[in-house]
Amino acid sequence: MSSVLKDRNIVLGVTGSIAAYKAAEIVRLLRKRGASVYPLMTQAATHFVHPLTLASLAAQEVALDLFETKQGRMRHLSLAELADLVLIAPATANVMGKIAHGIADDLLTTAVMATRAPVVLAPAMDEAMYENPVVQANMRELKSRGMHIIDPVKGQLASGEVGKGRMVEPQKIVDYAEGVLQSRQDFAGKLFMVTAGPTREALDKVRFISSYSSGKMGYALAEEGIDRGSRIILISGPSSLLPPPQAEFYSVETALEMKKRVMERFSEVDGVLMAAAVSDFRAKRVFSGKIKKNACTSLRLDLVQNPDILQELGRNKGDKFLVGFCAETSGLKEKAKEKLEEKNLDLIVANDITLEGAGFGGDTNVVLLVGKDGEAISLDRRSKREVARKIWDKVKEFMPT
Repeated sequence: MSSVLKDRNIVLGVTGSIAAYKAAEIVRLLRKRGASVYPLMTQAATHFVHPLTLASLAAQEVALDLFETKQGRMRHLSLAELADLVLIAPATANVMGKIAHGIADDLLTTAVMATRAPVVLAPAMDEAMYENPVVQANMRELKSRGMHIIDPVKGQLASGEVGKGRMVEPQKIVDYAEGVLQSRQDFAGKLFMVTAGPTREALDKVRFISSYSSGKMGYALAEEGIDRGSRIILISGPSSLLPPPQAEFYSVETALEMKKRVMERFSEVDGVLMAAAVSDFRAKRVFSGKIKKNACTSLRLDLVQNPDILQELGRNKGDKFLVGFCAETSGLKEKAKEKLEEKNLDLIVANDITLEGAGFGGDTNVVLLVGKDGEAISLDRRSKREVARKIWDKVKEFMPT
C-alpha cells in the first residue's frame, strides 16, 4: 500500500540532544516510504551527529547556516515553502521555548516561523527538565497554536537514570508524521461535540463528590478532531487543562449542568464523543453551609442517581454518531459490549483502570475499542493523543460519508 508520505517534502529539524543519533533512522524510514527529506541541523546538533551522515542518507545537503542562500533565496524561506511537513526530532527544551515565544535566531526556528506546513515536535530531555513547569507551559503553548507534540516516554535516559523524557522510537515518529498528513481534512465540514473531565456534585459549601478524571483524554480528542478538520464543541467539567483555542468551549460543574449544555447543542452536531466521567450520583440534600465534624460523630449521605446523558442521546440519536467511554476493573470486553448495545452506541472505548498506564490522570492509556460490527481492537499503552487518533480513525471508518 502506498504511503501518504510518498512524494512529500519533509523538513527534518535536528537539535542538540543525545537522541540526535536517531535522526539517521528517521531519515531512512521517511525515504523508505517515498518522502524527500531535507535535513536541517542546529549547530548544537552537529556535536552529536555529523551532517555528512544525514546528507548521505537523505541524498540532500544539510542546511546549517541562517544566512546561506540557495538559488538566490534565503534557506529558511526556501525550506519553509517547500515543506509539506516540518518534523523536529529530537526537539530540545531550548528550541521548544524559542518557538513558543516567537524567537527566531537560527535557521531552524526561522524556518518554523516562516512555514505554513504542520509542525511536529518529538521532545527529548532529562526527566527533571521535561517536568519543569516552564517546559510544560511552553509545550502547552505550542499545542494551543496547532503544533503537534509527540510526548516522550519513560525509559533509560542519557543521565543513566530511568524516567520520562526519552524520545519515542523513530518508527512511531514516522507513523505519527504520516498520520498528520493523512488526516488533516478527514472531518472538514463536520461538527462534533466532545465532553471531558469529571463533574462535581456538592455536599456542602466545601465538599463534593467527584472522580479522578483529569480531562486529558477528552481534551486530546478535541485537539485531534480539530487537527482533522472538524469543528469541535468541547464541554468540560473542572480541569486544569487549557482548551484548544479553536474549540467552542463550555465549562460546567455538575452532571445536570453538563446534560443541559449537551442537550442544547445535540441537534446541531454530526456526532458526540462522550469522554467525560460524569458522576453517577449526587446528594439528595446539599447542606447550605459547611458540615461541622464536631456536630455529629457520624454522617449519612442520601444519594440519588444522576441522569445517564449518553443513554438519553442514544434514545434520540437519529443518524448521529455516538462514542461512549467506560472505565472498568474486570470483565472489560463483556461490559463494553453490554454498554454498547444498552446505550445504542456506534463505538465504545473501554479501559481497565487496574492496568499500569491506563485510566485517570495519566498521560497514557490502554484501551479496547469495540464497534457495532462486534470487532474488538486492543490498543497497548500509548499517549492519550495517540489513543485519540485511533478513536477518530474508527469514527471515520464507521461513520457514513
